[in-house]
Amino acid sequence: MNPRLLAAVLALSVSTPLAAFAKQCAPVLKDGWVRVGPVAMPMMAGFGRIENPCPQPVAVVSASSPAFGDVSIHESRVVDGVNRMREMSELPVAAKSSATLAPGGMHLMLMRPSAPLKEGDKVAVTFKLKDGREVSGELVAKKAAPL
Repeated sequence: MNPRLLAAVLALSVSTPLAAFAKQCAPVLKDGWVRVGPVAMPMMAGFGRIENPCPQPVAVVSASSPAFGDVSIHESRVVDGVNRMREMSELPVAAKSSATLAPGGMHLMLMRPSAPLKEGDKVAVTFKLKDGREVSGELVAKKAAPL
């Protein structure tokens, strides 16, 4: 067999599984939760940890949920002694790292719930990545932050 052809066949056989793995590798929402109160609220916040086990960084550019009319990614920061919240255009997650969504920091702003949530309810969330892929996650309704 021609050495160049053999090298091309070997390269293709090695790179194809790696390319398939790279396409399958995706971030995962861990320990997702949404705080529910005693009264139905027109807005809530979602929290958790977005883990990226992949060898390349990813960026979450949007989120959605059938349980809410609008979902966006926000960050709270203290500016000049005042806590301010702003929408984030994307949430970068480094390779083999994670991004934490927590009270007082980055979080999902969940607007216009389609129905009241009660403790234990599960809420499906879809995250859209900058590369066009979508990954699913779940938030569990809780009255207090998990320990």
